Amino acid sequence: MYNPQLDTFIRVADAGSFSKAAEENYITPTAVIKQINSLEAALGLRLFERTHRGLTLTESGKSLYNDAKYVIQYCRDSVRRANDAATHHDKVIRIGTSPMTPGEFLLGLWPKIHSVCPDVKFQLIPFDNTPENAKEILRNLGRNINVVAGWFDETYESALGCAPLKLKDDPIYCALSIHHRLSSKDMLTTLDLRGETLMLPHKNWEPHVDRLRDFAARQKIQIVDFDFYNLSVFNQCENSDNLLIAFDAWRNAHPLIKILPVEWEFAVPYGILHSPAPSGTVKNFLKAVMTALEL
Repeated sequence: MYNPQLDTFIRVADAGSFSKAAEENYITPTAVIKQINSLEAALGLRLFERTHRGLTLTESGKSLYNDAKYVIQYCRDSVRRANDAATHHDKVIRIGTSPMTPGEFLLGLWPKIHSVCPDVKFQLIPFDNTPENAKEILRNLGRNINVVAGWFDETYESALGCAPLKLKDDPIYCALSIHHRLSSKDMLTTLDLRGETLMLPHKNWEPHVDRLRDFAARQKIQIVDFDFYNLSVFNQCENSDNLLIAFDAWRNAHPLIKILPVEWEFAVPYGILHSPAPSGTVKNFLKAVMTALEL
C-alpha cells in the first residue's frame, strides 16, 4: 500500500548509519544503501548528508521522516479497518479522535446509544491534528473514519464537503497556565481579562469567535492570532502566560493548563461531522445520538 523502502528509510534515520540499519533488518549494508539510493532517485531528493561521522537527515529528509511515519501507520490502520469491516460488516462506527477532537462526549453517551442500536460498535481512530490532515479527513468522512465530534460553523458543508449534526452550543472558556495569577479563580469575568493578552484563531475562523474578537477589542483585551489549534498552541499559552480561548472538553489536553468558564455569552456550535451521504449504520447512529440527548 506504500513504498516499503520507507520502512528502510525510517530505520536508517533512527540508526544513523547504513550498517546499523542493516543489522536490525537482517540484510547487508549494500542492500540498504541500494534501497535508499533507489528511494532518493524515485523522489528526486537527497534525503541524507553522508559524512565520515555518519548520516544526518537533510531538510527534505526531515520532512519525509515525519510524513513517512504517518503514511506507514495510516496504511497499517487501513488494513486493520478493512479486516474489521470484513469481520463486522458495516456495524462499526469509526470515530476520529485527536487531542483537539476528543471522543469522550460520544463515549459518555454510549450506554444510551447502545440501548437504541445494540448491534453497533465504536472504534476510536486517532489522527494527527494538522490543518492538512484535518481537512483531508473531513473531506473523506465515510471512508476510513465515519464521524468526528467537534466544533464547526456553517461553512463546513460547502468548504469541506462534510455535513454537521448540531448537538449543542458549547460555551467558550479560557485556558491559562496553572501558574497564571488568575488560575486560582473558579470563573473569570470581563474585568479579569482587561489588560491580559488573549490568543484567538485568525479572523474568519468562525463567526461566533469573530464576534468575541470584536468584544475583546472593545474591552481593551489584547489579541494575539494563531492559525490552528494543536498542542503547540497550548504550549505557547503556558509559556507566554497568555490566555487562550478554549472549551471544557480540552480540560485534560495539557497538564500545565487550566480551563475556566468566563462570564460572557459566547458559544460555538458543537456536534457530529459526517458524510453528506452517510451509510445506513451511520444514519441509525446519528438518530440514536439525538435520542440519547432527547433532541
